[in-house]
Amino acid sequence: MQPDLKGIKIAVLGGDARERFVVERLAALGAQLQIVGLPVAENAGVKLFQHIEEALKDVDAIVLSVQGINNEGCLYCPLAQEAPELTEQHLSMVAKDVPVFVGVAKPRLKAMTASVGLKLIEVMEIDEVAILNAIPSAEGALQIAMEKMPITLHGSSAFVIGFGRVGVTLARMLGALGARTTVVARSPAQLARVYEMGLRPLPFSGLSDLINEADVVFNTVPSLVLDNYILGIVKKSALIIDLASAPGGTDFAAAKIRGIEAMLAPGLPGKVAPQTAGEILARVLPRLLAQELSLESSIGGAY
Repeated sequence: MQPDLKGIKIAVLGGDARERFVVERLAALGAQLQIVGLPVAENAGVKLFQHIEEALKDVDAIVLSVQGINNEGCLYCPLAQEAPELTEQHLSMVAKDVPVFVGVAKPRLKAMTASVGLKLIEVMEIDEVAILNAIPSAEGALQIAMEKMPITLHGSSAFVIGFGRVGVTLARMLGALGARTTVVARSPAQLARVYEMGLRPLPFSGLSDLINEADVVFNTVPSLVLDNYILGIVKKSALIIDLASAPGGTDFAAAKIRGIEAMLAPGLPGKVAPQTAGEILARVLPRLLAQELSLESSIGGAY
């Protein structure tokens, strides 16, 4: 059972197909939504505004898109004709106890909210959301590999670098597809889990010894692990799919010079499975709102 949001005013700023599901769920729970940059149908609980300052009037919470704002401060609004800029002045208009929800916050947004004393909540950093989002992320990575590779994943040599939320799910799927899967991880506990899953564990210290076997490499580590030296060992026919947040963990310039196909592929849930990704957010966000606004609710997860 989800919380009753009747009478709660929420500004929804920007978004893509995922946020449409969020808007639908929040409106169904009784929230009054004031929206900029997301074309949805207006009704008794949903009002569209041209200007951010109008949408922020008297709000109890602010919901930004998963990607929030870009480096210039503009809202992520791929479905709208314009992407208005969110400024520190806008945020200073709201009360200090108003929570700001975003998927992943860029440094500019972190600085602005800190400057005006607002609490910023990065939804994608919450385990419940991140673990569920690992499913469409992994499926999207496999889709790219299947489209790009001239061979099947079954029987191929696949390397997964990193064994976090996405790495675990991706490694499991690759193993189930019959790929000869090697997982590169740091901790002995992670390596033990890889072995328990029937996959080949490899510490980072051994990456240079075996990476030349790879037909496809999936990187999930947001630091430079596939540097010029490692890329010099990777065979030219290999495909590199980097799932880490920008700028990724691959020296893309070096890969290009060496003739290795490498691509940065962040944000796959919203691209390959927007409905699933939207439903994940719509399931979790009402409970987070209830917690931050101290509303009475049943906050147990429902899966």
